[in-house]
Amino acid sequence: MKAVFNYVLTGTRGGPNRVRILRAIEAQPRDVDGLSESLDLDHTTVRHHLDVLTENRIVERSDNDDAIYLLADGTNRYWDVFGNNDGHIY
Repeated sequence: MKAVFNYVLTGTRGGPNRVRILRAIEAQPRDVDGLSESLDLDHTTVRHHLDVLTENRIVERSDNDDAIYLLADGTNRYWDVFGNNDGHIY
């Protein structure tokens, strides 16, 4: 999983936006529209990055109809690869 996490966040052109999305979700789980608005990114861009993060089990979608995204179980284990000593992504 560590290799997947590393690749998705640093090995691709979309990595910086994915990090921004993860930081936003860490601060407050939210839906695509909320992320798009708070990060000033196009809805389609956010949707694409969430699809990549979901497929790689880094984020998960809530079970309710609101489609709120949150960090997947286990994601915090890999924050240290990219974060500081308190476990938060830069």
